[in-house]
Amino acid sequence: MSVGIGIGLPNVSIGINLGGYPDLRPIPGYPVYYAPNVPGNYFFYDGMYWSFWNDNWYVSSWYNGPWALVDPYVVPVYILRVPVRYYVEPPVYFRSWAPNYPPRWGQHWGRGWEERRHGWDRWDRSRAPGRAPLPTYQRRYTGDRYPSTYEQQQRVRRDSYRYQPKNSVVRQHLREVEKRPSGPPVRQERPEMRGPGAMPPAQMQRGPERERQAPMQHEPRMQPPAQHAPKAMEPPRGHEPRIEQRMEPRQERMQERMERGGGPERGGGQGRGRGQDKDDERGR
Repeated sequence: MSVGIGIGLPNVSIGINLGGYPDLRPIPGYPVYYAPNVPGNYFFYDGMYWSFWNDNWYVSSWYNGPWALVDPYVVPVYILRVPVRYYVEPPVYFRSWAPNYPPRWGQHWGRGWEERRHGWDRWDRSRAPGRAPLPTYQRRYTGDRYPSTYEQQQRVRRDSYRYQPKNSVVRQHLREVEKRPSGPPVRQERPEMRGPGAMPPAQMQRGPERERQAPMQHEPRMQPPAQHAPKAMEPPRGHEPRIEQRMEPRQERMQERMERGGGPERGGGQGRGRGQDKDDERGR
């Protein structure tokens, strides 16, 4: 859900659920804080919280959201410049990049992004802006006291935090959201808002393909319906009488030997003339 400036409405939950205000530490040489104890890529810059999750940037004015999806074309340059080493849970494709340098966003988002954000990684460190004051008033709002609606959050923020963002897109976003009625409840799924229509969809919707497709490899395959196999062990119909006929002559011969006093134990039948019976016969 876009408000037309590249930042969506604050109605997204990104899976970061904090029980209290996070421990934010300054990144040396950058006007940005990071949260080493938060399970995610979590930063504070220009009076707002920023998180890189699921290959997208999100922003919030409160430490536990709700979050708004940010178009990659309008992410502040100082957020983009944060070195890889300050990403607590970097994506797999970050790991081959130098830890003291920012991620290779042009490689991640494609040529169209690189052309429009040309020069994002070059800056005069001596002219970097100062860090915005931390909104420590939010420490009082934990558990059930955490504002349940965005309207309540904005009201508390106006009364407790006088800092105004320097980034023009963020300022416009805050003004636009204040004019809108209450949004829908916080959603768990990631929306598909991608910002301005000039964004090249084929390039903007990707990270490395192995990162995008890996979760899909664990889906179970559908098994074909079971088919009843023929009863291979059962003899075909019509063969039973033939078996009985084949067995009857044998039974008759055995019975005939028994009547004559034969049988294996007495030297009758096929075993006659062997063993002890053979010696008896020789003695006769």
